[in-house]
Amino acid sequence: MPDLQAGLVWTRAAPEDAEGPGPWIEIAFGPGELVHLRETGDPGRVVTTTAQKWEAFTRGVLAGEFDHFAEPGSGALVTDDT
Repeated sequence: MPDLQAGLVWTRAAPEDAEGPGPWIEIAFGPGELVHLRETGDPGRVVTTTAQKWEAFTRGVLAGEFDHFAEPGSGALVTDDT
């Protein structure tokens, strides 16, 4: 099986002033209209989706469809108490 990550250019989704290793999500656009996602803490585990599904997801984020995940008490909100 060929190395899935060979030749991919990963872009880290982190604030510009972020320090340290994260954890952050990284994204790479690959051949065949595929989009690859990984976490900096486990770069060997890659989730792959289609460009069409990624575009639908990003449109949903921009439209606020996932804002409820960031609300206190949702169980998904992560805060930095330091």
